[in-house]
Amino acid sequence: MSDTPPRFLGRTAELPQSPEAAELDYVPNPRPGSLYLVRFAAPEFTSLCPVTGQPDFAHLVIDYAPEERIVESKSLKLFLGSFRNHCGFHEDVTVGIGQRLFEEMRPRWLRIGGYWYPRGGIPIDVFWQSGTPPEGLWLPDQGVAPYRGRG
Repeated sequence: MSDTPPRFLGRTAELPQSPEAAELDYVPNPRPGSLYLVRFAAPEFTSLCPVTGQPDFAHLVIDYAPEERIVESKSLKLFLGSFRNHCGFHEDVTVGIGQRLFEEMRPRWLRIGGYWYPRGGIPIDVFWQSGTPPEGLWLPDQGVAPYRGRG
């Protein structure tokens, strides 16, 4: 874990040009040893279709149980925003976000739900988790209803 202060918090920051160029900041867990859940919801997430280049929209929900450090939220916002110009299938984007956070942050447990809005008439929901949740961790429902259209 780095002892360097967050690079983006309290400073002006440009949106990274790509997810690969985006840097995530992590800070020490303020409650080490405590079992708790952190949730980030990004209801207006966007990326680009790798075939047509048209925008894809999703509601992402990221849940994790911290270990030694937590992700700094402004750096996460910039990371997620970097996907606006990134082409990727829903599965690759959703799982890639979850895996990068898990590999870099090293939480006890992490899950991501990608609730993608329909294109071509088919909504696609993608889910990934790092393994079995720790015993005793309260896991609320992610709260995103299945897509029902106008009906």
